[in-house]
Parts: sequence; C-alpha cells; structure tokens
Amino acid sequence: MSLLDYFKSSKKPQTAVTAKERLQIIVAHQRTERGMPDYFPQMKQEIIDVIRKYVTISEEQVSVQLDQNDDNLSVLELNVTLPEKN
Repeated sequence: MSLLDYFKSSKKPQTAVTAKERLQIIVAHQRTERGMPDYFPQMKQEIIDVIRKYVTISEEQVSVQLDQNDDNLSVLELNVTLPEKN
C-alpha cells in the first residue's frame, strides 16, 4: 500500500501548484484592469475588430495597455504580433 500512497500523493501537490499559478495570473490580470476606465474593454475589442479587417489575428496576438500617471497623462500602448507573409 505504501507504493500506491507514494504515487497518489505526488499528483496532488502538482495540481495545487498549477492551480496557484493560474490564480496568480488571474489576480494580476484583474489588478491591471482595476484602474481602467469603463470603456476600456469595449475599446480594446473594437481595436481588435479593426485590425481583423486587414489581417487575420487572434486576441492573444494583441496587447492593449493603458498607463496613467499622476500628471493626468494617459498613454495607450498597443502591441500587435502580425503574421508572417507567405
């Protein structure tokens, strides 16, 4: 029985580690969106839709960030990974 317990116990910590990493990613993502304006998700989707009129891309290939500082200055950063020409 101790051999079976060995295999059984080794899988649970790996699952816990994976779950913890996923939760950390979700929390970090929500923290970045916390200070965003209400219109930001819709604006991001519209930017992706416009790019898709010209190039076939997935949402993972587009990164949109809004940085705001204390001087009432906002910077919209857009990074798009374009597919290679064939």
